[in-house]
Parts: sequence; structure tokens; C-alpha cells
Amino acid sequence: MLEIDGLSVAYGETLVLRDVALQVQPREVVCLMGRNGVGKTTLLKSVMGLLPARAGSVRFGGRDLSRARPEARARAGIGYVPQGREIFPHLTVQENLQVGLLANPAVRRVPEQVFEFFPMLKTMLQRKGGVLSGGQQQQLAIARALVAGPRLLILDEPTEGIQPSIVELIGSVLQALKSSGQVAVLLVEQCFEFALKLADRCYVMEKGAIVLQGATADLDKEAIKPYLAF
Repeated sequence: MLEIDGLSVAYGETLVLRDVALQVQPREVVCLMGRNGVGKTTLLKSVMGLLPARAGSVRFGGRDLSRARPEARARAGIGYVPQGREIFPHLTVQENLQVGLLANPAVRRVPEQVFEFFPMLKTMLQRKGGVLSGGQQQQLAIARALVAGPRLLILDEPTEGIQPSIVELIGSVLQALKSSGQVAVLLVEQCFEFALKLADRCYVMEKGAIVLQGATADLDKEAIKPYLAF
């Protein structure tokens, strides 16, 4: 489904990603782990076309998106939940969700399944996004990415700074998506146990490169931990 090959990205003259290769197959949850500052968010932004690649390719569903604009990647079926959520604070919950529909003109209204995943949102449709708590904003950000029916959902640190009950809810939603087989997931996550509970495969980054990868069941958990220490 998602095939990243030889991807290199630089900020100015500073190379941040170095020849990265990563794949996500249909119905699969893949976790990308590593310390802060090793290039995880840069990789996700490059996949979404928010940062240009110096070299390499990004293919999705057999289509080369390496030079496609972010909106074209969204319309191809990639949903993105950035770190920090980035909801629209001056729009209502309902308006935020309607913005998500722009990624797929074939979907005319917010699917009821979104409210089944996040019941809180249905009670707050007219509330401004900026007055929501961090956990509520995270639910809104994930829901906004799901309303267009993506084939791949990319999440950047979805549990960061979130209370345990909301972390548990997000985990249950991702597990339900995985079980449905309709959505593949690429997850950047620092919470070791949360990631390994969900992921089929893991990649570990260090200094802009993939240093470990494999099926979650086969990876040496103790070998991963040094790459996550701060």
C-alpha cells in the first residue's frame, strides 16, 4: 500500500532523513519509534508532501506521489493526524469535521461511525475547537482524519500529553480500525507498550535512518529500548 524507498530529506544543507525505506501493507498497523529529534515527524510530513524530498520516492496504492501536493495525497486516501493536533480553534467541532470531508468529495456527510468511536464529539458539535481539552482535541483531530474514509491513517504521537482514559479510548479505536481491515495505520509513538500492543510491525529510527525493523512478535524488546531513552 505505502512504499517509501530511498527517501532523503534536508532542512537547508542539513540532511535529516537518510535513505529511508518503509512499507505499510493493507490492514496493517506499523509503528515508527525513536527518540525525539531523530526524524520521525519529518518522515511523516514528507509522506504527506509537506516537506520536499531530496531523493527517493513515495508510492501509495501503486501510484507515485513523490511530487504530488498534500491535497492530492489526502484525496488519494491518506489521512493525517499531526503532532499537536492542529485543529481549527475558531471553528466548531462540526465545522472541523466538515473540513475533513474536503479530502473525499464522494463523502457528503460525517459518517455516524465517527461518533460511535468518539461519542463525546456528538455532544459538542457547536463548541469551538479551541475551548476543548487536549484529550478532546485529539479525539477531534483523529475523527477529522477519519471522516473522509482514508485507506491509510497516519498518526504522529497521538497519546502525547493525553490522560490515561483517552489513551485507552484511542487504543480501542485503532484496534477496531485494525480489526475492520478497512484502514491501515502508520503510527509514530513514544509509549512503548501502547505501540507494541497495536503494531504488526515496527521500525526504529536513529539519526534519520532506520536501524531496526521487523514483526513486533519477533523484535527484541530490550534491543529497542536504548533507542527510545532520552
